[in-house]
Amino acid sequence: MKIHEYQAKEILKQYNVPVPEGYVAFSVEEAVQNAAKLKTDVAVIKAQIHAGGRGKGGGVKIAKNTDEVHRYAEQMMNMNLVTHQTGPEGKEVKKMLIEQGVDIEQELYLGVVLDRTVSKLVLMASTEGGVEIEKVAAETPSKILKEWVDPGLGLQPYQARNLAFGLGLKGKQVSNAVKFMMSLFNAFTANDCSLAEINPLVVTKEGEVLALDAKINFDDSALYRHPQLAELRDLDEEEPLEVEASKYNLNYIKLDGNVGCMVNGAGLAMATMDIIKLAGGEPANFLDVGGGANVDTVRNGFKIILADKNVKAILINIFGGIVRCDRVAKGVIEAVKSIDVHVPIVIRLEGTNAEEASEILQNSELNFNVASGLQDAAEKVVNALTEN
Repeated sequence: MKIHEYQAKEILKQYNVPVPEGYVAFSVEEAVQNAAKLKTDVAVIKAQIHAGGRGKGGGVKIAKNTDEVHRYAEQMMNMNLVTHQTGPEGKEVKKMLIEQGVDIEQELYLGVVLDRTVSKLVLMASTEGGVEIEKVAAETPSKILKEWVDPGLGLQPYQARNLAFGLGLKGKQVSNAVKFMMSLFNAFTANDCSLAEINPLVVTKEGEVLALDAKINFDDSALYRHPQLAELRDLDEEEPLEVEASKYNLNYIKLDGNVGCMVNGAGLAMATMDIIKLAGGEPANFLDVGGGANVDTVRNGFKIILADKNVKAILINIFGGIVRCDRVAKGVIEAVKSIDVHVPIVIRLEGTNAEEASEILQNSELNFNVASGLQDAAEKVVNALTEN
């Protein structure tokens, strides 16, 4: 789950991570009022959307007086902000962070994430602050410093000092950076985060170390332990169909293609999307109905898939392990009869009672296209696109 910058900074403050003074505003008038609270004459107006690259798209402005705060806030509120992460459709700005200006001497990068290759959290730092870390990793990977954290010990002060010295910090900059890193890591682990990224991490002319920007994502599977975090979810920032799918406990991600996919199991879903592309098609979604697919999950899955107007055909690919294929076939038939399905449906069922399932589908009065294998299913659904 993603949250906004202003929400991330509120969490960081709870763990003594230094951040600039700032207040969220939901209107131009509130932006002006919040700017008056700041201890500095300079105010930074920052659009709050779930995407990076806001500055390049006009979503970050520096105001030197009240008139500029009003003008920039008026321009920014309700604007359609387009960045490299939003895609060409952009995102509407519905809130802004009004933050104090900071006297910056140096911009750095700091992040915490899970390194799945070694099953450890890794603290990463770089002198290339304010730049997309993916670009740094691709072009100058040597500029990224890393400290892997033993899960039984947690982040050790000497590891934070290694990074601070590696960044070229000196004097009290080092001690402030070490405190910052230790606090950030505590915030990460205490809240079951999947990502904590400070970009830029700034060093002021007074030697202070601040999170000028903050991005925090949470592990969805751990949100049950943090009900207060779940309340931070902003549904306006999420794909409407993905929000709808979550109501039915369906794992759905919208894509740009025209072949709707209904699969049980994430691995099978990935394989299904791959083979659709190999056959010349483009998947319209990732939809995992889970191991216990029944009439309700299949019906709800159909509704979600068909709500995407780009879908011109549907491929159902179910492996009957926990669930029997004949039950899935009956569920598909009942679901299709209860809703208006106006696109071709290709079905591939494999596993327990697969033969019985095939007979049930072929003997139904519905126009299913039953496939004999995964490749056959992909070819049939791609062919159905041209015939439809």
